[in-house]
Amino acid sequence: MSSKRRVKRKKARTPRWAKFFVVFGAMLMIVSGAGIAVAHTFIGSATSSIQQQNLLGDTGLKGNNINGPITMLLVGIDVRPDQKDDSVRSDTIIILYIPPTHDQAVLVSIPRDTQVKIPDYAKTGFKGWTTKINAAFQGGYKGPGTEIEKRGRGVELLSQTIKQAWGITFNGAAIIDFNGFEAVLEELGGVTMCVDHEAWAIHLALDKNGNILDGPIWFDQEAGQVRGIPAGGKRLIYKPGCQHMAPNVALEYSRLRGEGGDPCCPNGDYDRQRHQQQLIKAILKEATNKNMLKDLGKLNRVMQAAGKAFVLDTGGIPVADYLFTLKDVAGSDLITVRTNAGKVFPVPGGSDEQLTPESLDMMAALKNGTIVSWLGKHPDFIGPA
Repeated sequence: MSSKRRVKRKKARTPRWAKFFVVFGAMLMIVSGAGIAVAHTFIGSATSSIQQQNLLGDTGLKGNNINGPITMLLVGIDVRPDQKDDSVRSDTIIILYIPPTHDQAVLVSIPRDTQVKIPDYAKTGFKGWTTKINAAFQGGYKGPGTEIEKRGRGVELLSQTIKQAWGITFNGAAIIDFNGFEAVLEELGGVTMCVDHEAWAIHLALDKNGNILDGPIWFDQEAGQVRGIPAGGKRLIYKPGCQHMAPNVALEYSRLRGEGGDPCCPNGDYDRQRHQQQLIKAILKEATNKNMLKDLGKLNRVMQAAGKAFVLDTGGIPVADYLFTLKDVAGSDLITVRTNAGKVFPVPGGSDEQLTPESLDMMAALKNGTIVSWLGKHPDFIGPA
């Protein structure tokens, strides 16, 4: 099967924030119908808001260009503004692969509990060991430096870990700060979300008048209770059904994964990924509706806010070139892949996960650029809706 042939696939389950990086280019091109000058203005405005930094260090491809296949490392983090310690791990890890035809994209999720050997990292004095892959980001993040420097080191060590484990190298990388989407939600005025199961907020609550309290509310893991609710107040409970949510309410819902017996998430982190999908789908729907496209000023503010949620390493390639390439992908074909076909395979005697022989074969296909044809023979690895 040729890599140019499209894989017949089911709808995707991979977290939609990863797709947001791809669709971001398409959002820029939405305004191109107003004229080339307007499109260029928006591209310049949006790319100026994206933070750029060398995230891959020496692990990036040498002589980088995007004329052929493109492989990028997308790292999602969910750090709360008041977090002060160095216990920051990668919340989601996605490998984005675009074949030389630049007409489709493959998004491969690496379970964050996947057991790997993390190498030593001299920049922070981290001594490598065998553990969950999301600890690689923490190993680089810890230690002195600015927040952007710490995050950059985290991605570099994660990239080194992936290269050591599966031989995959990257053209570029991006950090997606999920907390940064709150600014996008603020510009949009909230979004409509559909709740499938009752869910209990753990960082928001209601005061005695039914108004949303944004803190200090927190979940006590040991006691299994939400703390900080004032007298007369009560827990914020999401009821099933579609509803317009304020920015902080929507963001809280997307973070829930079933703490304290919450019935929202019987599958834990997998359900949280689905909620994140719903949120970013709602953001994209709101950002591209007809009323939004008539208000270019508001659309510009939304895209600038979205740009601030990223830190991007293009390997020296102009951001605009990436966006023009990715907008073609966004308009056609996105294939999302579930490592281990979406099933958990624990390492005996622990909480780490291991890759099955088929998943290892898939990673080899990803390295060799034959992932599209490989998926044609393994449709069970393509994510369902």
